[in-house]
Amino acid sequence: MDPSDATFTLAYVAFTVCVLFTPSEFRSAGLTVQNIFSGWLGSEDVAFIQYHTRRTALTVLIHCSLPLELYFILQSTCGFGYYIGMCIAAPEENLMYIHLASQGWQLYFGLSMAFQLLSCALVFHWSENEWANHPISKTLGIFALPQSSWRAVASSINTEFRRIEKFATGPPDARVIITDTWVMKVTVYRLFVTLQQDAHLTVIHSKQHDLSPDSRTPVQILTLTVASINPRVRSFDIGLNSTEYAELCEKLRSPIRNAANVVVHLTLSELFLETFRSQVEMNQVYRHTSGQELEPCIGCMQVSANIKLMQLCQDDGDGECQQCYCRPMWCLLCMGKWFASRQDQTRPETWLSSTVPCPTCRAKFCILDVCLVE
Repeated sequence: MDPSDATFTLAYVAFTVCVLFTPSEFRSAGLTVQNIFSGWLGSEDVAFIQYHTRRTALTVLIHCSLPLELYFILQSTCGFGYYIGMCIAAPEENLMYIHLASQGWQLYFGLSMAFQLLSCALVFHWSENEWANHPISKTLGIFALPQSSWRAVASSINTEFRRIEKFATGPPDARVIITDTWVMKVTVYRLFVTLQQDAHLTVIHSKQHDLSPDSRTPVQILTLTVASINPRVRSFDIGLNSTEYAELCEKLRSPIRNAANVVVHLTLSELFLETFRSQVEMNQVYRHTSGQELEPCIGCMQVSANIKLMQLCQDDGDGECQQCYCRPMWCLLCMGKWFASRQDQTRPETWLSSTVPCPTCRAKFCILDVCLVE
């Protein structure tokens, strides 16, 4: 493969990854299936179920077209594929004439065409009888009354989704929506649905991130399993920011179980204290050599003081940090609370990088200057 072919291949791989796993830059530029095909998809607020039925079908078609360039005339928009691109990038391969191409390219073309035709046949099957064969319609049919159909369930969900008191959170490819009656999760290819009255939510995992890429603040992501007492309904997992946990509990009719005994940080201050502790544990340790026992923390008087402030972030004379000569007088938790209380509460993204005065001598220090006492 010559350099031009390799360059095109790498560029197309990057394009494919961005189509399959749409980054925030693409979303902000409007380069998503929802935005490009909005004229055909309609409005999510008006017809939630019909919108996602069409969206998932169109997503399957577009993703399956990536190996082969097939144009889809849907509201004057088209898709691009690797094979036709290589016809232009590498004309010496004779890819425009399948019978003249190498055996490897002929096999690739055949598999790509078969993959595309299968996806078209699948979507056509879904669309029959006004989308009655679509997986979303099949799922809704589980909740239909004996004298009703999935369309009545769809109408109920559409009505509740239009109400402003619904709970909705998460990224577009893993959105969680909870209405008065339904618990739903929207993914790229599927829509998970279950009745609130039949659902049992359980916290099974928690992951702490020191910095969120969106807000530049600490974040705790909870993983919850949504299981239904109806054996025909498939269970699914949802992700949730811990600061939204209280709002979720208010919207649900039944309590959330905590099977893994996860500590849920409900506020940003609690998240910051956890991040503060993690950072201090990575800092240099101060070895207490005076021979005297450490005094109780003057902040809480419950535990021994175990924090010493030392200027470690930079050389003397640089920046705002100063040397603190106080003996250990504070515990880690109280020092973290002091550090958080001195921050600008409207700008949490600056907390980790800011400086505060020592609560005793007022010498300024940053989080890198906080050392555990050994």
